[in-house]
Amino acid sequence: MARVMTRNPIYVTSNSSATEALQKMVQGKFRHLPVVQNGEVIAMLDITKFLCDAISRMEKAAEQGSAIAAAMEGVEQQWGNEFAGLHAFIENLRDQMFKPSLSTIITQNSSVPAVSPSDLVTVAAKKMREHRVNSVVVMTGNILQGIITSKDLVLRVVAQSLSPEATLIEKVMTASPGCATLDTSILEVLQSMQDRKYHHILVADKRGQIVACLDTLQLTHTAISMVEGASGPNDVANTMVQKFWDSALALHASEENDWHSDESRTAASDSAEGKQTPPHVGNAFSFKIEDRKGRMHRFSCVSESLDELVSAIAYRLGTENKKANVNLLVRV
Repeated sequence: MARVMTRNPIYVTSNSSATEALQKMVQGKFRHLPVVQNGEVIAMLDITKFLCDAISRMEKAAEQGSAIAAAMEGVEQQWGNEFAGLHAFIENLRDQMFKPSLSTIITQNSSVPAVSPSDLVTVAAKKMREHRVNSVVVMTGNILQGIITSKDLVLRVVAQSLSPEATLIEKVMTASPGCATLDTSILEVLQSMQDRKYHHILVADKRGQIVACLDTLQLTHTAISMVEGASGPNDVANTMVQKFWDSALALHASEENDWHSDESRTAASDSAEGKQTPPHVGNAFSFKIEDRKGRMHRFSCVSESLDELVSAIAYRLGTENKKANVNLLVRV
């Protein structure tokens, strides 16, 4: 273990703010960040869950206006009578958050490392190291067969005591993975990936050719940059963005039901990741529901069946074990 571990990792203390932890993970491109108290590690922050939760909270808070209201608090006087400037900033913030699509972050000359189903697992591992990525697509000619990620190498090869030099990629890959399209919004993809508990998404162009493989870390970095880019050089706007982040990250868990449900689903989803084919995000529909307390919830769902939609609603409302309590009124 000592030969492969990361030495002297950066960490946060139990008194550190969520914003500080977020900044350290983003700046260092860390996937995990230890939480230390009195010289002992008491927790480990997972960047995927932490950042996706932050984006999800921001999205809901922006819909309800709570984060923007908090951002505006105390800075109105600094804007003086320049209401038009304040209004323009808020509209720009909304646009930066919700409108950009995957096409804005994928270059025309982007390439996706690929392997063959008949290759050995060592080929995939070396390809990941060579290209400094954590996933490669599995192709037969121009036909997509699957995807294999660094997590697959750990859970399906190392943890199963399989030999990378004797195991074929087709035995451990995720077959027929779903794809997003270039015009799918970044936030929609992030939300879908969070709901479905998968960490990578393939992106296809209009011809159906794979043009990119993105992970939640890349997408969340982009989403964070979009929000912070809305401020520009204005100091007051920068203050508002910082307050927006603080408000979004400081929403109480009691107000966000899926904060609890994420914790209860983590163990099961980690062991099952890749065994179910991710949905085609481009075919997902966006829904907005209001719970009995008047809170709005926004989510995406492929909705191939009514049961799947009910499950998604129950998950959002924090009633996964009480799906019978979810009553749907269907209008014909």
